[in-house]
Amino acid sequence: MPTQARARLLAAAEELFYAEGIRAVGVERLVTTSGVGRASFYRHFAGKDDLVLAVLRAYGTRFLDWLAQDVAARGGHPLAVFDALADRFDQDDFRGCTAINTIIESADPESAAHRVAAAHKDEVVRYLTGLLASAGSPRPAELAAQFMLLVDGAIVTALRERGPGPARRARSVAAALLA
Repeated sequence: MPTQARARLLAAAEELFYAEGIRAVGVERLVTTSGVGRASFYRHFAGKDDLVLAVLRAYGTRFLDWLAQDVAARGGHPLAVFDALADRFDQDDFRGCTAINTIIESADPESAAHRVAAAHKDEVVRYLTGLLASAGSPRPAELAAQFMLLVDGAIVTALRERGPGPARRARSVAAALLA
């Protein structure tokens, strides 16, 4: 069934791109890992670049859904963003942020992958702005930009340090910004 082939390709691509990087994974590896034939691959995607964009869009949606649900489950306070990240950073399979990893690999800001990854980050800032506005912040957009800097910094630092410490330190800085 075509839908299953597409889903298998997306799942394999997301896993391989996250673990090894976009450039390190070729179409042949994607086809082999997903169990989908080469012809089926090209029926669903014009090429690897189209698959990359589909993976990035799906990741962005899933990440925002996860973050919003996790923060809501913790009471909806803006600082809960950092608690959610701390839990994620503490998992063995944490390899950073798919969007940040893509922006690094696709450094050309005009590339489609770079633009989709950057648009995801803009969506996260919009989510943070809404979260801060709901919490009564007098300057939610300004604080959201600062929170995003803390989020991205914590993600990159967690890759180096391994574990939840960077999210906890970022939370402390965010709490000072809210005070």
